[in-house]
Amino acid sequence: MADGYDPTSIELRWQQRWIDEGTYEIDNDDPRPPYYVLSMYPYPSGPAHIGHVRNYTFGDLLVRYRTMQGDGVLSPIGFDSFGLPAENAAIQSGMHPREHTDANIEALSSSLRRIGAVYDWRRQVKSHDPDYMKWSQWIFLKFYEAGLVFRDTAPVNWCRGCQTVLANEQVIDGLCDRSSDPVERRDMEQWFYKITDYAQELLDDIDDLDWPERVKIMQRNWIGRSEGAEFGLPIAEADGSARTDVEPLSVYTTRPDTSFGMTFAVMAPEHPRVDELTSPEHAAEVAAFRTDTSAKSEVDRLSTVGDFTKRGVFTGSHVVNPFTGVAIPLYLADYVLTTYGTGAIMAVPAQDQRDWDFATAYGLDIVRTVQPPDDFDGEAYTGDGPAINSATDSLDLNGMGVTEAKAAATDWLEQRDLGVRKVNFRIRDWLLSRQRYWGCPIPIVYCESCGEQPVPLDELPVELPHDIEFLPTGQSPLLFHEGFLTATCPSCGEPARRETDTMDTFVDSSWYFLRFADPFNHDAPFSAEAADHWLPVDQYIGGVEHAILHLLYARFFTKALADLGAAPATLREPFQRLFTQGMVRLGGGRMSKSKGNLVAPEAIIDEVGADALRLAILQVKPPAEDVDWEDFQIEGCSRFLNRVWRLAAPGTDLFSSARTGDLTDADVEIDRATHVLIDRITGDYDRWSYNTAVAAMMEFTNAVYKYVQSEQGPHRDTLDAAVDALLRVMAPAVPHISGELFELRGHGDIHAQPWPGFDPAKLVTSTETMVIQVNGKVRDKIDVAVDISDADAEALALASEAVQRHLDGGEPRKIIVRAPKLVSIVA
Repeated sequence: MADGYDPTSIELRWQQRWIDEGTYEIDNDDPRPPYYVLSMYPYPSGPAHIGHVRNYTFGDLLVRYRTMQGDGVLSPIGFDSFGLPAENAAIQSGMHPREHTDANIEALSSSLRRIGAVYDWRRQVKSHDPDYMKWSQWIFLKFYEAGLVFRDTAPVNWCRGCQTVLANEQVIDGLCDRSSDPVERRDMEQWFYKITDYAQELLDDIDDLDWPERVKIMQRNWIGRSEGAEFGLPIAEADGSARTDVEPLSVYTTRPDTSFGMTFAVMAPEHPRVDELTSPEHAAEVAAFRTDTSAKSEVDRLSTVGDFTKRGVFTGSHVVNPFTGVAIPLYLADYVLTTYGTGAIMAVPAQDQRDWDFATAYGLDIVRTVQPPDDFDGEAYTGDGPAINSATDSLDLNGMGVTEAKAAATDWLEQRDLGVRKVNFRIRDWLLSRQRYWGCPIPIVYCESCGEQPVPLDELPVELPHDIEFLPTGQSPLLFHEGFLTATCPSCGEPARRETDTMDTFVDSSWYFLRFADPFNHDAPFSAEAADHWLPVDQYIGGVEHAILHLLYARFFTKALADLGAAPATLREPFQRLFTQGMVRLGGGRMSKSKGNLVAPEAIIDEVGADALRLAILQVKPPAEDVDWEDFQIEGCSRFLNRVWRLAAPGTDLFSSARTGDLTDADVEIDRATHVLIDRITGDYDRWSYNTAVAAMMEFTNAVYKYVQSEQGPHRDTLDAAVDALLRVMAPAVPHISGELFELRGHGDIHAQPWPGFDPAKLVTSTETMVIQVNGKVRDKIDVAVDISDADAEALALASEAVQRHLDGGEPRKIIVRAPKLVSIVA
């Protein structure tokens, strides 16, 4: 380390100073322009790892940068502290989830402070705090009153041995991860949020968000709006005619134009009409298939690979294709789900690959209804083309393109009252029930006389009992805690039983950003005035793994709360701008505590300091890209900071040669370079181009060292201005060393300084570095006048010794001149 540079003592002192002085605390009546920076609040699994540090370094840089630019920055922190891992730890170790979670929060908080991340810690929220639970339950009840909450049956993963519900991640190859018993899908009464009421608005508003395009595409696909037709397939008599005494089987399709190619129909195994439409001789086979399917995940069921001879079963019934009047067989198949459309489909194997595979496996007819191109050599064809094999006396689609044929087929259905145009969404209502202990209790009680009853608002929060015992089976302790179960009906005053399901942890993260705006409010989750002041979040930062559920649920909550009057009516989106950072890999895989492939920052900070680690994080690659831990240049960044210390610390030998008096050309050039640095770093910070910002800092530092060591020596005022500017632009990135050096130089607190300005006139240079290529490879670089002509640029390039050497006496075949930047020669 450079003389006097002790990162550990310097960093700890500055970190405590920011806390003691409340440097980054902010009140809602702060007169500065509000700017809200928020990194997704973490699940407290223990001390931070490098993946955490990368994320929070980006956010911290932005907080400090915007503060120096004059904004009143809200930078809160909280913890997504409910979740299954804490409950599993309690089962394994006997440590209560609250104690386990609180210890992890303290460890993670300490890690965040160690890297120099600054927050308004007064606003801290933890989702397991009773105060936060109260308002999560309050929101539930307000949604309940508005009809946005309902109870319905839904399939869950049920372990027969443990007699409990399992989360998806607890099911490994169809077996319970605890007992290895078979897991089956079982219907249970559960609670839902009616997010589908907002499907169209959630879709429409995506366009106006300043989010990565891939995230917006993922949200659109998850919402999954489709336009098509819904119509009935009459149940067939034995002779193939349509029965009129039985309700037709309703199907939905986005391709009614292909209906003439419908050669079979398929129901989901869970379809409510399976028993009705299964013939007695096929009942046993159908029952066995439904049992097998119940053990599969939706991901497995939607897979396009696998043995299709095992993925379906014939019901023994037929339905009538209304377009052709022909009876076709009715099957069950695992790839059809009740959660989309009607839970039954018309199967057109020539135009759908899964239907093709199924038809091939079961020997069913395949009839093309769209003509593929002449060079098409695949199986199912899903592209555009003229309709074929699609005509009867009442409808002739042949020759029409897909769009025209869709409209004509749907018109035909509607004119005959056989079907209707229909818009469908793939998104399903949000199942929020969780059959476990460590979550926010659902504020409902059940009375034998009055049925389900909401807990009165003045009785909130419904808290989790502390005196519980976790069973090895994983069953929720709430099921056996009489003190928790026993309640009073708020309507009739008779005994009632409390709901034992707790809320999905996504509920907690769907409104925490609103609580940060008004965390001291004891009368409401937040005031509309506070939300209007801070929201929407100006910059949200987090991983792309949250691109769908968390962001979608938060958007739904924001819209619903605005409609209910809890949030400002104009607040329709929670996060105006989103940045998704890349992940940190170790050994080729993502860093993860569950995988045990973590790099802890503490040892690095102890050795070289938090600033060196922060700088390496910023330098390694653009923030949005994935990075390999092996690519981090920790030692190089530490050496650079030591060079900065030797350059900037008062009393060093570098200043002994400083002079006063008239300015030389070298003084003017380093002054110009100082203004270029400020302009460049400002633009890089604004664009999140942190790696190029670090490169600019290092290049400028090298230039200043050369200037100091030049023959005439540096001008004191010019050198002071250059070093001070360097420290100020470095302050958001490496706040400890910048603050220490700036104060040692007699300028006070650098973090209270405004962002430095630059003179645009000094950005203009009279020369440009011209690159000379031969056969696409750089062979020379020459400084030329910015107004050099193409002819002079070509002459200079051809006169270059390096160019002549690679031409080897030959004449160029082609010369491309882009003066003053480039001359490209083809030999």
